[in-house]
Amino acid sequence: MPHVERFSISMNRELLKTFDELTARKGYPNRSEAIRDLVRNALVEERWADANEKVAATVTIVYDHHTRELADRLADIQHHHGSLVVAATHIHLDNDNCLEVVILRGLSGRVRQLAELLIAQKGVKHGRAVYTTEGRDLW
Repeated sequence: MPHVERFSISMNRELLKTFDELTARKGYPNRSEAIRDLVRNALVEERWADANEKVAATVTIVYDHHTRELADRLADIQHHHGSLVVAATHIHLDNDNCLEVVILRGLSGRVRQLAELLIAQKGVKHGRAVYTTEGRDLW
């Protein structure tokens, strides 16, 4: 870790109490680590605002594998966007439902578009994308 700078923050007592409760619930060892995480999250969001920033993401979808041609459509989309798809994992949750995690990497505009396309497929019961960066400049 680079040299650490110390600074102080003024905050309403009730807000600080609520923040301390959140910090404890999430298991942070101290306020500093929780605040560092908040700053990193803001930096990641800023990177994603630039459609030409190189980023990474995971897309998690749950779907009924009996839905006509859905698995084939999802596979076709991934093949068509092979330059963005790094890996995919498929598991059977039960006799009807599957969970698929697709790891994407590329320019944020294209990655977001692909994530939304996968989630929006008819028959997907639930989908969520988690957007991150490649970690550069996040200390």
